[in-house]
Amino acid sequence: MSGSGILLGFNEEQVSRFGMTFVLGGLMLYMLFIIGELAYRSRAGKTGTFVLFFVLSFGMVGFVAKLFIQNFWGI
Repeated sequence: MSGSGILLGFNEEQVSRFGMTFVLGGLMLYMLFIIGELAYRSRAGKTGTFVLFFVLSFGMVGFVAKLFIQNFWGI
């Protein structure tokens, strides 16, 4: 069965799709928690917290937008 691309009854596409949606989504939520903790411990205030969340989570927004665009256009 070596090289067949099957892992516990799931093929490579199913494992990849699960990882890209749930595992990466969980990591993004954890990163938001880390940003919030960073803002709290540094006593950033309202403006500083907004700047931290905006700047540090901007890449995540692009990744989520890419997923929506792919699903909308069927790419």
